[in-house]
Amino acid sequence: MVLKYIFSDLIENNSMETEIINNSSGRKKTFIFLIILIAAFIIYYSIMSMISPARKLAAIKNEFGAKPIENSKIDERIFSDSTYLKLLKEKAFLQSRIVMAGSDSIYLTINMTDSTANIEISGVVVHKAKMSEVRASRILMKGNGNIILSLLASPFTISGAYATIKKEPVMIKMAPKDTSEYKPDIMPDTSITVPVNYILEMTNGVRIYVYQEEKEKFSDRMNLFCFDIKYRLRNTWSSLKSVVLFKVPEYHPFIKMRLPRTDAKIIYRAIPKYGQVGIYR
Repeated sequence: MVLKYIFSDLIENNSMETEIINNSSGRKKTFIFLIILIAAFIIYYSIMSMISPARKLAAIKNEFGAKPIENSKIDERIFSDSTYLKLLKEKAFLQSRIVMAGSDSIYLTINMTDSTANIEISGVVVHKAKMSEVRASRILMKGNGNIILSLLASPFTISGAYATIKKEPVMIKMAPKDTSEYKPDIMPDTSITVPVNYILEMTNGVRIYVYQEEKEKFSDRMNLFCFDIKYRLRNTWSSLKSVVLFKVPEYHPFIKMRLPRTDAKIIYRAIPKYGQVGIYR
């Protein structure tokens, strides 16, 4: 009987050890499968993201590229001639400004050559701001000069904005019963202390990032970091949804600049919600 109990205990222990080993092996297989799945998705997402800029450039080329006239040949060397490109740049910028001036509205012009951002009305500069830093995506700066300048010949239209300050500060106040209860409105502008950073989204996919150049306090740097992270996460989520649906995520060419806080605020509040922007690169 003793031997019987000993053998039954050994068999039971062996079965338990076998079950533990099987469970451990199953968890390892599941873990390895998840790692492979995540790695495959990351590779797939990276490939789709790399395709995105090329697809955007192809779309711009298709819309703004020179269309050859039937039975005529174009000398491609003219498109790389510096004098021709300089004249084309000036022509494109003037065309854009003429269109905006005809709208009889306030608009923004960005001159990347002399690093200025200007508020204009009917072709007249009413406010000029000097950028301490400006850079743009490779498509806008190094892409086919003739095609990109054809794109810049038309003003960009703002479709939306993401900002740390309000565009139009509003105060709700109860009307006084009579003149004895009247008190003048004294409302401090909180944007004097709040960092001024915003992103203008264009209908053609281009995005203009405007950051204040002052970094006076640690809180200013943290505000910019959080502002940037929130916007990136929103765009990443949008890209992930496109990739999951087997679509190439949209690429957004960008222009990033730094302006003095006061100038950045003036520009943001001066231009209309769906205003226009002219670019000279």
